[in-house]
Amino acid sequence: MKTLKLTFMMVLAVVAAQAQINTPAPSPAGSVSTTVGLTDITVDYFRPGVKGRMIFGEGDSFLQPYGQLWRSGANSGTTVTFSTDVNVAGSDIEAGTYMILSTPGKDNWEFILYSDPSVGGNMSRVEDDKKVLTASVKNMNMGNVESLSFWISDISADNTSANLNFAWADHGYQVPIVVDYDEIVMADIAKATKVNPGNYMQAANYYLNNGKDLTQALEWANTYLAIEGNENQFWNTHTKAKIQAALGMKKEAIATATASMEKAKANEGGAFGYDKRNADLIAELKGK
Repeated sequence: MKTLKLTFMMVLAVVAAQAQINTPAPSPAGSVSTTVGLTDITVDYFRPGVKGRMIFGEGDSFLQPYGQLWRSGANSGTTVTFSTDVNVAGSDIEAGTYMILSTPGKDNWEFILYSDPSVGGNMSRVEDDKKVLTASVKNMNMGNVESLSFWISDISADNTSANLNFAWADHGYQVPIVVDYDEIVMADIAKATKVNPGNYMQAANYYLNNGKDLTQALEWANTYLAIEGNENQFWNTHTKAKIQAALGMKKEAIATATASMEKAKANEGGAFGYDKRNADLIAELKGK
């Protein structure tokens, strides 16, 4: 009898679990991520809605009064993760996950990175010595943003900077982030070129595009193109021509670009635009 009763109770529990009703969360989870340089930046947060409420302002009639520390979102708050060391609002920050805390104001916000995300929504547990960054950022009039939002924008052409943005109701702010990938790339070059000569061309490209030692870049390009089977890679031959041009070796660059152009035209699969790229480079060099 006891066995039958236990079995019946277990069946009821399973049925009850399966019969649960799923409803939308009042403050659904949100996440935004991107890569700047070689740094992965991810923001995880919960998105409350305005829902007709007064959100930011002076006094207790507002949901989040000016001057009051806030978790920058609903539920357990908002976190940001950096995969490498970065610079945020002018301060160096180590790789890791931080909670974003903030204090709204009429003209400016206090933006805070906090080293212990486990505090969640309990602001009474916040300790000053765990605030790794405190920065004043301008309050921006956002019009009317219904759902709290974070996003990352304005990635620079050289992939070294971006902006972290926040908006909710009629308030918002922007925080600059700067990354430095050169040290990482240089270490990779030093390691990878020793292991695999096939990496020489990638290293030469990086040196060319970042204004580094072009003599070294040319040496790597020559070494790579001398490897059997690489001599017909007209796209890499074109890169060698650009390196020579940057070194002021006009005569040599014209000869290399001409060879690249001929190889591109002879390629059965097509020139992929390298006939024109080389022609333009040759014309530019002859015009100097």
